Amino acid sequence: MIKFEKVTKIYPAHFSNGSPTAVLQDVSFEIKEGEFVSIVGKSGAGKTTLTRMILGLEDPTHGDVFFKNKNLRTADSFEIQNIRRSIGCIYQDYKLLPAKTVYENVAYIMEVEGKGYGKIEKEVPRVLELIGLEDKMENFPKELSGGEQQRLAIARALVNNPKVIIADEPTGNLDPYNSYEVIYMLEKINKAGATVILLTHDREIVNKLGKRVVTLVGGRIIRDEAEGKFML
Repeated sequence: MIKFEKVTKIYPAHFSNGSPTAVLQDVSFEIKEGEFVSIVGKSGAGKTTLTRMILGLEDPTHGDVFFKNKNLRTADSFEIQNIRRSIGCIYQDYKLLPAKTVYENVAYIMEVEGKGYGKIEKEVPRVLELIGLEDKMENFPKELSGGEQQRLAIARALVNNPKVIIADEPTGNLDPYNSYEVIYMLEKINKAGATVILLTHDREIVNKLGKRVVTLVGGRIIRDEAEGKFML
């Protein structure tokens, strides 16, 4: 479904050191449809750049990235937009709209995609019930706990039924209880058929998952194991 072939990403020289920076170096791997993959590495290992390439926000300096056999380097803007519509993203900082209610935060995602009022009225309550926020529809994000805010972010990522979920450090601001709740939801989403890509440096969560782990160090894949552990 997603494939990296000998991908290298080099950013131009920075004023601080006067030399180009290689963020990814000769990275090759494939994520199959329906997989749950944890991509682990310390800050600066290249995880975020890798995510931006999957979304078509950055091109490799060398190599190619494919989404469902489509080379993103040669895809036009219409094709890139269609690919992004099939991907739901969950971030550490939630990215919620503070002036909109819980219901409106989720409905807005559907409105942007041009969904009709009837569809929105049906789907938003369904998704909010799925993630346990059906009784918070009229609340604003500031009235929610950290765990509830992250669940709302998950609802926003789910509401258009994406084929892929990218969760970028989704537990970074959460306590252990809420962290495991979020991971449980991601597992549930995966069992329902979505491909899940978890980017994290949370050792305990990765080890408890017991799923595929791709380890990045200095922009290179040093380990790719089907039932991996966090080893850095």
